[in-house]
Amino acid sequence: MSPTDAATPPRSGAPAGGGVAASDHELARLVRDEAARIVGILTAATGNLDVAEEATAEAIEEALRAWRQHGAPARPGGWLLQAARHNALDRLRRETRYREKLEAVRALTVEDGHPARGDEGPDERVPLLFGCCHPALAPEAQLALTLRAVLGVTTAQIARATLEPESTVGQRISRAKRKMAAVGIPLGIPEGAERVDRLDIVLTVVSVLYDAAHLRAGADAVADRDLADDALWLARVVAGALPREAEAAGLHALLLFHRAREPARSRGGDLVLLEAQDRSLWDAALIARGRAELDRAAALRSPGRWQLHAAIAACHVDAPTIADTDWVQMLVLYDMLRGYDGSPIVALNRAVVLSRVAGAQAALADVDALAGPLSRYHLWHAVRARLLRDLGREAEADEADRRAAELTSNVAEQRLLAARRAR
Repeated sequence: MSPTDAATPPRSGAPAGGGVAASDHELARLVRDEAARIVGILTAATGNLDVAEEATAEAIEEALRAWRQHGAPARPGGWLLQAARHNALDRLRRETRYREKLEAVRALTVEDGHPARGDEGPDERVPLLFGCCHPALAPEAQLALTLRAVLGVTTAQIARATLEPESTVGQRISRAKRKMAAVGIPLGIPEGAERVDRLDIVLTVVSVLYDAAHLRAGADAVADRDLADDALWLARVVAGALPREAEAAGLHALLLFHRAREPARSRGGDLVLLEAQDRSLWDAALIARGRAELDRAAALRSPGRWQLHAAIAACHVDAPTIADTDWVQMLVLYDMLRGYDGSPIVALNRAVVLSRVAGAQAALADVDALAGPLSRYHLWHAVRARLLRDLGREAEADEADRRAAELTSNVAEQRLLAARRAR
């Protein structure tokens, strides 16, 4: 069913007929800003994520065709919700077991050309995100479902980001949706102590999403910019929707600091280590936003692991050179962080900082103690190689670098490790 304003004349400045680029650009912006919100609205009304997601996807396809022909409408957000609403109604009509949900969908309204939502309520994308990150779902299912339902990432794109077969990802998403329906996983933001635990899962998924942008098996060290931007955007949405949650602001600050350093992370497709990075390429505006967000988190006086991660990242961006870095302060922050996060990855990163404070021998002892949980993690071998080389144990260092290269599928990392062995 076509939206009622499908034939609305294009807005001023939007070329009719041949305005393909303009309408595509407008639609791409709208999908990022509003698609997850529409999925959240329809899921809340129908109780069925599948119906909401597919109705919204159909509406986007309809918009692509209609806007290329007529130009973008005057109220694109309202157009998209209206189209998705009609699609959901059509689907529910075909499925009689959802008949009781028809009235809820009919009751949805479109106000001023934007998806209707009360000012007093949270952003609809956030309850949807909490639903996708429900603890009843396995961590890998939480990530895949978030990418699909909240960010609109295709199954093929998720497979590339997670380095898994497309069929595996597709089955995982289908099983997760069935479980959501069978268990009756609610789309809502929990309160009290439950919120603390659930929010940490949400923030972890967003963090893993950002990390996935750097894990692809490509030929260079350039991150998947779209995926990194999606993660940063999602962190901003959560922090904005939950302004009293210090940890949400902490993760947002952390990703702002990481994103700020991104332009200096690679050169000509090759990985550039921190000590060799041109710091003038770091994005000063993003760093300023990160500092402001970290200050806002600290003012809430509710410390946590994401704020500590952000504080550690702030030590890097505050240092004009690698030699001027406050390594002692970072070591103190890592010791505090271990009280919240006892993961071996945190312990490995602490050991790197310890090497700057107490020397390679002290750090190597801590790194070797992590052999059990991290023996198949390529960065454990890479860090160990660096420390062994600092101690003059070249043969052992070369062997550790060789093992690290075997365990990573990123060609840029393999080139860097090979170069270290060749020196």
